[in-house]
Amino acid sequence: MQLEQLFEEAVASSKLLPVKPSNETLLSLYALYKQATIGDAPADAAPENEFDFVGKAKINSWSALNGKSKEEAMEEYIHLVNRLK
Repeated sequence: MQLEQLFEEAVASSKLLPVKPSNETLLSLYALYKQATIGDAPADAAPENEFDFVGKAKINSWSALNGKSKEEAMEEYIHLVNRLK
């Protein structure tokens, strides 16, 4: 099975997890998904509202993955979802 297909299956599975993951795990899922689908976070990415702490956490988590290939991010996302099942 191709990596992209496994990734899409993992994305679908992530929405059906039996237990809601921790906030830290949700941030990891978000960042890996963005890195796998878009690539590096834009250098000027920041929430419009300076008090949007969730938005800031998401951007920081995604930015931490800058330089990771889309394929690596897909593989890590798949492994994380499989651990959460």
